[in-house]
Amino acid sequence: MTKRVLSPQVLEALQQVDSPTISNAIEHFEVRDPTSGYASLELRCMFADLRPLVGYAVTCTEDTTTAGDKRPMRLHDVLDAVQAAPKPVVLVVQYVGPDRLRSCMAGDMFCSALQKLGAVGLVTDMGNRDASGIQERAPGFQVFSPGWVVSHGHGVFLDINVAVSVCGLTIQPGDLLHGDENGLLTVPAEVAERALARAREIQEIEGEFFDFLQSSSYTYEGLKSQIGCH
Repeated sequence: MTKRVLSPQVLEALQQVDSPTISNAIEHFEVRDPTSGYASLELRCMFADLRPLVGYAVTCTEDTTTAGDKRPMRLHDVLDAVQAAPKPVVLVVQYVGPDRLRSCMAGDMFCSALQKLGAVGLVTDMGNRDASGIQERAPGFQVFSPGWVVSHGHGVFLDINVAVSVCGLTIQPGDLLHGDENGLLTVPAEVAERALARAREIQEIEGEFFDFLQSSSYTYEGLKSQIGCH
């Protein structure tokens, strides 16, 4: 399912870098158009104080707002997919029902169960609930979502491990995801380790820029040169 499974050391190192810097690093390798590969501002990081989210996508679709729905929930199939996937897992859920603004993907019980199975986060264009409960009972578990709702509706999982689209971002099963309070993006497997090295270089370059702004050698012409005005 995954394109490539990185070492725990590389995954840990990716968590030490913010998502915009990772995005800049990926852009350096020209593996995709710079207007693609990231979610829209509708997708919010719900727990901004946590470290960046890094993990492999397990994908599915769900409906929770069809009244009188008698289809099987298929919850066990989703749990089986998370259990079988390379770790760490990020469960990614696209909504396919009639009323997305009233949809509810998960609460503290489901997030705690996912964490027990090796998941580190949830990404969805649906609502969720139990904000305080998730933080208390699944500490460190991240949620990316447009917001919170109070009721769970009737959840029915449909397709599992298929390509999904969440807030403008297409995510394939096994994609490596990186996200923080700035947003969420996919990290192409073929450049992941090189992007990490490039991100460190970017951090040094940006550090020098901010030092320049505070230094006695600051000039307006120097500023234009530093930010690429030619």
